[in-house]
Formats: sequence, C-alpha cells, structure tokens
Amino acid sequence: MVFEAFQGRSYSCSPKAIYEYMLNCPQFKDYSYVWIFRDLNSHGKFPQNTRLVKFDSEESFHAYAKAGTWVTNSRLRDFYIPNKNQRYIQCWHGTPFKKIGCDVTAAGNATSTVQEIYNEYTDEAKRISFFISPSDFTTSKLISAFNLKSLNKENCIIQKGYPRNDSLFNTNLKTVENFKKNLNIPPNKKIILYCPTFRDNQFSGSGYTLEPTVDFNSLKENCGDDFVILFRAHYFIANSFDFTKYSNFVINVSNHDDINELYLISDILITDYSSVFFDYANLKRPILFYLYDFEEYKNNMRDFYFGTAMLPGPVTQTQENLEIELNKILNDIRNGGNGLLSFKKSIISFNKKFNPYEDGHSAERTIKELF
Repeated sequence: MVFEAFQGRSYSCSPKAIYEYMLNCPQFKDYSYVWIFRDLNSHGKFPQNTRLVKFDSEESFHAYAKAGTWVTNSRLRDFYIPNKNQRYIQCWHGTPFKKIGCDVTAAGNATSTVQEIYNEYTDEAKRISFFISPSDFTTSKLISAFNLKSLNKENCIIQKGYPRNDSLFNTNLKTVENFKKNLNIPPNKKIILYCPTFRDNQFSGSGYTLEPTVDFNSLKENCGDDFVILFRAHYFIANSFDFTKYSNFVINVSNHDDINELYLISDILITDYSSVFFDYANLKRPILFYLYDFEEYKNNMRDFYFGTAMLPGPVTQTQENLEIELNKILNDIRNGGNGLLSFKKSIISFNKKFNPYEDGHSAERTIKELF
C-alpha cells in the first residue's frame, strides 16, 4: 500500500489514521507500506515494514505502479492511472464550506479556468475506486464536485466518518500536555489557533500567497497577553512568515505535521473559509470566524455551500469586531466558562449534521468496508 498526505507534505490526516490502524491490526501483519514525502527526514521513525520514498522520484513512480492500494487525501499527479487490479482510495481533506471542483462557477482562480477545474476534478474521479465521507452533506458535495453522477460512480463513497478525527477522541491528557511542551508554550497561557485558508486569486510564481490581515499588536493590546496565537497557513501557501517581532506571542506552526495536535491543545479556533472548523467542532470548543473579504470571496472566487447563519460561532468582518467577540470568549474562559456562550446549542446541532459518525472509531469502520 502507498500512502500520501497533502501531496507529500506531511504525515497526517486520514491516510495516517488508516495506516496506523492497520499497523496495529493482526489482519494486516503481512502488508508492506510506502509513505511518499517531500522531506524524508521530517516525519519521525517508521517500522520496518514501512519504506519512505521521495515525492516525484523514480522510486515513487515504481511504488505507485506496484502497490495494490493507494491512499491519499488530495488529487494525485495526472499521470498516476491505476490498472484494473489496483484500488485508489481518495480520503479528501475536509468537509467543504467553500465550493470545490465542478461546483465552482466563479472565474477568480489565478491558475485555472472554470472549465479546466471541471476537467481536472472529473478526470480525478475517473480513477478513484472509493471516496471517504463523514456525513450525508459531504457525500452529496463529493458527488457534485467530482461529477460522480455522470460517471455512474455515486456508490463509490464510504460514509463511516473521517478517520483523521479519531485522534480527537482517543488522545489522552498526558499526550496533549506533551504536544504543548514540544512547542514551548507556558502552561499558564491560553492558546488560540488561527487558520486562514488560501485565496485563489493571490498567486506568485512559486505558489499561492497570503498576507495576514489580523493586527496582532492590536489584538495583544486590546485582548490581553495571557494567551498565545498559533498561526497555521494552508499548505498551498508558499510565502514565508516572519513573526519574530511578536516575541513568542505569535508562533508559526504552518509546518507542524499533524494539525490534530494543534486542535487538541487549543482553547479557541479563529478561521475563515477553511474546512478546519468542521473537525474542530468535535471538541465542542469556541470557534470565531474572521471573514474580512467575504463578499469578494463569495462573488469572485468560490462562493459557499451554505450561509453564515449555520456557522457554529460568531462571524466578524473587521478587526474591531474580531476583538470584541474574542474578548467575550476569553472573559468567559477566564471566569471558568467554556467560551461557547450562546453557541453551545449551535455546535451540538452542527455536529449532528456534519459530524454524525465521529466517535473515535471511524478508521475501524472504514477499513472494514475497504477490506
């Protein structure tokens, strides 16, 4: 079996969860595994039955050619075509809020036309054996975004939950404390995880770019200094960030392998249109949405599958309102509350719709379906 996450950038997500479950299952003791990475030295040690292979190398081409099963969470290179004896398991990498694939109608992408995106996602669907889905909602969007109905492949979806979210339920407190220590975060500090996604129309020769629009100095001045901000950029974003002037108030964790570790140590999530909030909602912790370019994103880039009224947290569009809402959450936490305020019921109903299977056993159920 060959595993790849985020085009070789990390050891994470549902491919990691499926792989680690199989490692510990006697049924698969005779299997051998290959992980595809861009950097072979950044993802820890692996057991003897697992080989690490360089992304886009000749060795990786041989691995894909010979393996019986491929497991990934993003679109593979176009020239990987499974033969009739191979299975391609597409886990995808999140429940979509912003429209994807064949559902995109706005012509705001800097690298592809609407027709090119349609063709790319349809071609991807042609080679996929199975999709992984966490909900009815996601299943319906995978069918439309990947044009599955026209290919008569609506039944290729395994809807048993997201394996990647198992660790949100199964990780013990001591391990979570170690995650925090590894980032050198003082135990008395609250943690805010800030995860902005990329913008389709912001692109340079090396990849997508993003300039953080949050005024971190103002945030510190108006919201206190008893917390740190973990900044996590989307993996498509190619430009680097220099937060040294914020003196450990802002820590760049964009290259941290597994975002679940960051979810587990965080007290609050701030995001925009990224799918991270669907996963984070499983923890039933406060989520704050900073949608400073909402109209532009909706009308000129992606549009959305549903309106902001369904989001499980306060929605802001200015720095001032961001600070107001953040202060409400922080003050509630400081006074012994959970920070959810009026959104406790919203998160419960949100999880019923978008995370109905999540209980720490999604990998087990998914593998039973696959094998």
